Formats: sequence, structure tokens, C-alpha cells
Amino acid sequence: MDRPITIAVAGCGSRGQDTYSKILVNMPEKAKIVAAADINPEKLAGMRRLTGIDESACYASAEEMLAQPRLADVMLICTPDRCHYAQAKEALLKDYHLLLEKPIAPEAAQCRELSDLALARNRKVAVCHVLRYTPFYQKIKQLLDCGTIGDTVNIQAIESVCYWHQAHSFVRGNWRNAGLSSCMILQKCCHDMDILLWLTGKHCKYVSSFGSLSLFKEENAPKGSAMRCLDCSVADTCPYNAVRFYLDEFHRTGDDWPQNVVAFEPTEEKLLSALREGPYGRCVYHCDNDVVDHQVVNLELEDGSTCNFTMTAFTAHGGRTIRIGGTKGEILADMKANTIRVMRYGEEDEVIDVRKLADDFSGHAGGDAVMVHEFIDLVRGEIEMSPTLTAIDRSVESHLVALAAEESRLDHGRPIRIS
Repeated sequence: MDRPITIAVAGCGSRGQDTYSKILVNMPEKAKIVAAADINPEKLAGMRRLTGIDESACYASAEEMLAQPRLADVMLICTPDRCHYAQAKEALLKDYHLLLEKPIAPEAAQCRELSDLALARNRKVAVCHVLRYTPFYQKIKQLLDCGTIGDTVNIQAIESVCYWHQAHSFVRGNWRNAGLSSCMILQKCCHDMDILLWLTGKHCKYVSSFGSLSLFKEENAPKGSAMRCLDCSVADTCPYNAVRFYLDEFHRTGDDWPQNVVAFEPTEEKLLSALREGPYGRCVYHCDNDVVDHQVVNLELEDGSTCNFTMTAFTAHGGRTIRIGGTKGEILADMKANTIRVMRYGEEDEVIDVRKLADDFSGHAGGDAVMVHEFIDLVRGEIEMSPTLTAIDRSVESHLVALAAEESRLDHGRPIRIS
């Protein structure tokens, strides 16, 4: 293609604007943002400053933008979870290619329908499973595909959400309530279900799961707590104190995530106002959250190999670790430390420093920029669909596994067969 592909952005928040659009504006020879939509006028103004698009190309909602004739080659859908299905369907019917934030949709039938529609319309749709694109998982995949530890028999993976991230996103934030977004194992961990299936190259046969919301509920509120942290007499002893999370960290680090989620282009005045009036100033024990704060998922794959995955809020630090047991060796890897230990049976251990494999580890451990660049190159016809790119037909299985895990959890761990 001898011109930049054109892009419309639906949802100009943390992902649509602060992540993907900031990557796209730095590749003008390949891509150009020509339209944007968001229900927040302040965020639309931010997109105009970032991209230079005209005010006439800014829309008050994704639906208003989708009501127009096709505006671009590609649409980025970075709106709340419950909006994805209807917006993606309408965009496909208008023949947009899509970069679609996960989850695809909150229901299995909707996921399948969008995958089928993309195929029928011959549209390229990539789902934002950014972990696949990181140097960390790319190296592990290479080791497994080369037979470094023989055949994979068992995987144990842990996602440490971290105590304050749980409070920010899944107690106070946009993903706190399954009815407003989707279940925790889908919204947060379809990434991880995708990684387990991708690393093994196998399909899932059965799923079982246990988990619950243990801590973040009203009966666990400390004596003397208030509805908001600014009014709380025990805030100084509470690890979930929103003033410490947002205002104190703003003074220390400046305009950065998660402060820019609490208040767009934050200042001290904006943050104080948000803590007084907005959802992020609420006591974590007095919110309308219902998603789990810990969950375990067991997978039986088609050849009898197994995976165990744990998602937990109860960790001091965030990150992912994985242990892979094979017929000829074992891999133990820590994403936060960026180390991969390869232990071939009967041989000396090999430790791989992932930091030596790439120069840029910003944005989901280096995954965001690689994913955007690969998708743009795919739409431009410069590359074919690679094994890394999470095309929607590949992504659907991770969603089916996550939804089956939630069905099992709600039924006390009953095994669910994946068809």
C-alpha cells in the first residue's frame, strides 16, 4: 500500500488514546488517525491535540461515529467491555478492519458470531492479547517449539494482580462489576487462557474452577471506616487508602497511570475533586463490586496434558510467573524479573536474561507496540497473518475457556466440556 492506512478510534481512554494512539502517531508513513469518538469531551479534546484531527471528525459516542458512512480503513474499539459486541458487529458490517480490545464480547455466542462475521466479510480482526507479543512469552514459545524440554505435560501459571491494582480496577474501577463489564476470569485473564493455549499449541477439552470475592465487601470494613477515604478515620492504617494511591503517588511520579484514569490530564485539584465525588475515592469495602478477588482454573487439554492457573489479588507486587514441565526438562520463568530458567534433566541450568532480547519493554512488557505495528503491517498487506497475531478466530477459544471457567466456578467446580 502506497499510502498510510486510515484509522478511526472508538474509545479515547487509557488504551485507545494513551496507548494505541500514541504508538500510531509515531508511524505516520504507515497509519493516520482520521476520526475519534468518546463520551467524554475532555478526552476528545486530548485526541485532537495528540493527533491533529479536525473537530468535525470527533464524535460524542462510538455509535454516532458508526452511524456515519465508513470513515477509515480500520477501527480501534477500546470502549467498555459490554459495548464491544454491538460496536464490532456494526463496524464489520461497514467493512472496517478491527483492532478489538479484549474481551471480544461477554457471551460465547457473541464471540462466535463476530468471528464468523469477520470471515464472511473478509475483514482482518485482531484481538488485543498483548502478552503474545512480549519478548518474554515469545522466547518461551520458541523454547517449547524447538523441543527444548520435550513434550509439554503440565503448566502452572500465576497472575499476581497486586493488592492496589485489584482495588483500582476491579473494586473501584470500570471492571468491578460483572454486569457492567464481564466476569473477572474473562476480562482480566482471557490473556492468560490465550497464552496457555498458544504456548502448548493444543485445544482445551475440560475446565474446572473455584474462586470467590473474599475481602472487598461491606462486612469486612474496619471499625470506624467511612464511605470515602478523604473522610475516613482509619485511612492512615489502610493499605487501600485512595489518597495514598492517587494523590500521594501523583506528587511523587506526576501525570501517569493510574492517576490519569482517575482524572484526565490530572492536577492536584482534579484528583481531589475525583476523590470527593468519583468512584475512585470510595472505600474498597463499600463499593458495588462483585467480581472475584481470587480464582483457580484447571484445564485438561486434548492430549491429557494439564494446566493450572491462579489469579489472585493478594500479592504485594504484580506480575506473572510460569512453570512448564516437559518430558525432557522444565522451564521456570518470572515476567517481572524478566528471567527464564531452563532446566534440562541431567544438565546444568541455563538462565536467560530477557532484558537482553529487546530494547523496549514499555507498554505491557514490550507487547503493545509490537502488536500495533504487526496489525498495521497486516492490513497494509506487508505481512501475512503470523502465528503470533491473535486473529479473532484464534482468540475465541480463550474466551470459551474463560466463560466455561466462570460457569464451573458458579457451580462449585463442576467440570465443563469445551466443544
